[in-house]
Amino acid sequence: MNDVIALLKNHRTYRNFAENYELTDEELEAILSASRQAPSWMNGQAYSIIVVKDRALREKLVAINPTNPHMLHSSVFLLFVADLKRTQMVAQKEQVAYEITDSLNPLIIATTDASLALQNAVIATEALGLGSVIVGSVRNQIEAVSKLFNLPDYVYPVAGLSIGKPTVEMQIKPRLPQQAVIHYDTYKEYDYQLIEDYDKTMKKFGEARETKLWTKKFADYYSVSSDTSFNDYLKKQKLL
Repeated sequence: MNDVIALLKNHRTYRNFAENYELTDEELEAILSASRQAPSWMNGQAYSIIVVKDRALREKLVAINPTNPHMLHSSVFLLFVADLKRTQMVAQKEQVAYEITDSLNPLIIATTDASLALQNAVIATEALGLGSVIVGSVRNQIEAVSKLFNLPDYVYPVAGLSIGKPTVEMQIKPRLPQQAVIHYDTYKEYDYQLIEDYDKTMKKFGEARETKLWTKKFADYYSVSSDTSFNDYLKKQKLL
């Protein structure tokens, strides 16, 4: 048990992988099997995993999302999609209504199921001595990504996962102070100084890809109107 906790606390994100390293079939199967065993609401398993090995496909994926070249250079890329098509097929077979657009709850369920499966894949990858990086930006060009992988209605991308053998050692990234995240029995207010202290911690950590303080990054991100194309996409997929 201590080994598992140590593995979780040692998590790091990797973006540089050995291009000549190939996952064995056994390694890939171990990751996929662990992923499929993730917790799931009512055992609904409202997700699917697309295993992308084909280089031409991955080249097209990087062309769509050029800020993440590791999707091509990693050993394998997994695309985790929320999948409500399966239960739509069940409803159709059972000749009952499929009322999933009246509430956001089905979307939360499917997104959570896909995310839990994704996290299991990350843990399994690290247990094998390999590295990975989660790619949420597959949603930025969601129409193009969906077309590339022939996603049917009632299905949408949640995130991708590049997996491979790291070539650059990474440090464990500091997290927000426990006092700002953990609450006992009820949500409690906390001193904003904790957040400002975290800015100082992250500045000292000095990750090259971070060009803004943590507070500035999210102040900027949430200060502009959200892109509504994702909403439009969900409507097209018959999910809103």
